[in-house]
Amino acid sequence: MKINIYYGGRGLIEDPTICVMNKMTEVLEELRVEVTRYNLYEQKNSISMLPGTLKEADGIILAVNVEWMGIGGFMQQFLDACWLYGDKQKMQTLSMFPIVTANTYGEREAELHLKRSWEVLGGTSLDGIIAYVENSIDFEVNTSYAGIFERKAESLYRFINQKSVTFSSSSHAVMKNTLTTTPIELTPQESEQLSMYVSDDTYVKKQKEDIEELAQMFRGMLEKSGSEKNQDFIKNFKDNFKPQEDNFQATFSITMTDTDKTLLLLVAGKQLKCSYEDNIEADVIAKTTKEMVNRLVNGRTTFQGAFMSGELTAKGDFKILRRFDQLFNFSALS
Repeated sequence: MKINIYYGGRGLIEDPTICVMNKMTEVLEELRVEVTRYNLYEQKNSISMLPGTLKEADGIILAVNVEWMGIGGFMQQFLDACWLYGDKQKMQTLSMFPIVTANTYGEREAELHLKRSWEVLGGTSLDGIIAYVENSIDFEVNTSYAGIFERKAESLYRFINQKSVTFSSSSHAVMKNTLTTTPIELTPQESEQLSMYVSDDTYVKKQKEDIEELAQMFRGMLEKSGSEKNQDFIKNFKDNFKPQEDNFQATFSITMTDTDKTLLLLVAGKQLKCSYEDNIEADVIAKTTKEMVNRLVNGRTTFQGAFMSGELTAKGDFKILRRFDQLFNFSALS
């Protein structure tokens, strides 16, 4: 027979849980039970691999010390790993014996949490040892307590050895009917391999770096794509700009209502500045569609023609509006 102990405390000398585990280990070993203890605080970087150690066990002990509230992070992390990577069929055959000691309030709540968690995982929970410990030294030397530990260890041995049965739990029904679809369906071999990857800090770090690199690459591609789309019309206007001899100056604002973008053209003699921004003080404020602007820069229509046909609406200085087709001559593209 083999029993695994998973200790979720911090390994402090004054932790009374250690005393209980040691006493139960002595009794079980006298009964020729192979006992293996896993201190979760020593294996915090590989807790995700520990569900694999359940394979050869006939029963397990989950031991925690409540220092201020709950079962602690290490034990919760172990239970999470059992849910994600553990062999559910194997856990259904395992009985769990809880050991919970507390220096403060909450030992019964912690024991209940362990029991419910293990039952949701499919296993069987036994009545364990729960104790409030005010003085750890008095607790260790108390012979009456030692007798309780011995009887509990012997009871655990008999239960597992005789393969005793217990009544069904509603937690088992909840797991079968509602929770089975939550985790990823993996074979025990796939779960074990995945848990190895998760526990490998170097592998996880490399994966995060790769994901971040890909995210930056795609972000850059999207920004570049959006930038290129915005630059399309700007390049057309710059390439076809025809400065006037009279040092003409004007500002044109063209809003494409279907894309909610405004192209601003600032003409200052022989210089032209094009950008996408709003300017309510432009000399000519026009509104049209992206398709119409595309036809304009490809020489299939004129600014004046679009205005006359109603495809483009404009307000402002109409003398300046009529100069638009002189400033930007796209007719050569038609």
